[in-house]
Amino acid sequence: MWSFQTDPDFQVQLDWMMDFIKHKVEPLDYRFPGHGAPYDVSNADSRAAIKPLQDEVRKRGLWACHLGPHLGGPGYGQVKLALMNEIIGRSAWGPTIFGTAAPDTGNAEILAMFGTDQQKAQYLQPLMDGDIVSCFSMTEPQAGADPKEFVCRAWQEGNEWVIEGEKWFSSNARFAAFLIVMAVTNPDNPPHGRMSMLIVPTNTPGVEIVRNVKVMGDSHDSDDGTHAYIRYNKVRVPLDAMLGLPGEGFKVAQARLGGGRAHHAMRTVGKCQRALDMMVERANSRRSQGKLLAEHQFVQGMIADSWIELEQYRLLVMKTAWVIDEVEAGRSPPIAPRTLIGMCKVQMARVYHDIIQRAIQLHGSLGVTLELPLANWWGGLASLALADGPTEVHKVQVAKSLLKRGAVAPGLFPSEHIPTRMGTSA
Repeated sequence: MWSFQTDPDFQVQLDWMMDFIKHKVEPLDYRFPGHGAPYDVSNADSRAAIKPLQDEVRKRGLWACHLGPHLGGPGYGQVKLALMNEIIGRSAWGPTIFGTAAPDTGNAEILAMFGTDQQKAQYLQPLMDGDIVSCFSMTEPQAGADPKEFVCRAWQEGNEWVIEGEKWFSSNARFAAFLIVMAVTNPDNPPHGRMSMLIVPTNTPGVEIVRNVKVMGDSHDSDDGTHAYIRYNKVRVPLDAMLGLPGEGFKVAQARLGGGRAHHAMRTVGKCQRALDMMVERANSRRSQGKLLAEHQFVQGMIADSWIELEQYRLLVMKTAWVIDEVEAGRSPPIAPRTLIGMCKVQMARVYHDIIQRAIQLHGSLGVTLELPLANWWGGLASLALADGPTEVHKVQVAKSLLKRGAVAPGLFPSEHIPTRMGTSA
């Protein structure tokens, strides 16, 4: 059923979350800054600060809600998760405080779906408890995210898998207790059946972090890069380190991406809403040319465009979440959400770009300083268009989906050709 209403009891939870995020979680962004700070479990000060907050979240029954009941989670569904992530996304620390930080959420999903009981006990449970973080090690220096071009391989020797090759942009590897590595194990299979997923403890001999790559917003001076360039130098793991069956790596990878992309989209809505709130406050407070910024039509246009674009995008994401729930309930075919998820991914960077840019412009020189969060948010824009697959790949997928279901003209002229429809065409 289509509905724009939120269950009253759940709205109480959302209202609590908004107050909690604004007053207790957002301050962590300034107390413990840096892209990697939420993942650094070795930082005693930050861990001491966040534990009471995580305990509050647990008491409210809002901890790690991303797993469905069939995977051992609370079963909130994607619509509720979208509403939650809209609030959580206001802060860089939000996902860690609520037990929903990526890539741990996706890794938890595939461990729950494909992991053995031993793997779940060793890796999934401490991951769900927030005691450790993990890394998804898939992309490669020469291939990017195209699995058909991967060359990092693994082969069987006795009762072990031996992994050799390089991986690029393995986010948070420096903090991770384990890595989930996609390696070519069946090179003679069709392209999407060549790879397998292997769990590798980060301290395994042969795991070599060549360097931790920095991105926009990182410091040139400090060692704060969080995206590892890794060399797997004949790394040995037992045969039971595999997730799923040999050759199922692509299948396992796809299982973790859909819901994660929807959550990421809704967290982007939250960040954009925070930027819009800043725009409105600025417009109502700052004077120029003898009147408030809010009274200038140009400024009114910027605010109107931002709000309209954000509402449109929010509705797209909420529809996507609803369709995913329909699939989970068996009321829609499994392929249904794929195109909508691609749409969300395409539009995400565009909406984020436009709203953050306008917010910076409205704040003038202050907007580009590090005395507001806008400059750091702007620095994340380029990554947003690349993470979970580049925008262009998703555009192609969206276009193909529509073209596939489209019609072919019945004759020489298009079906909307007026003389033909009137029966007067010569």
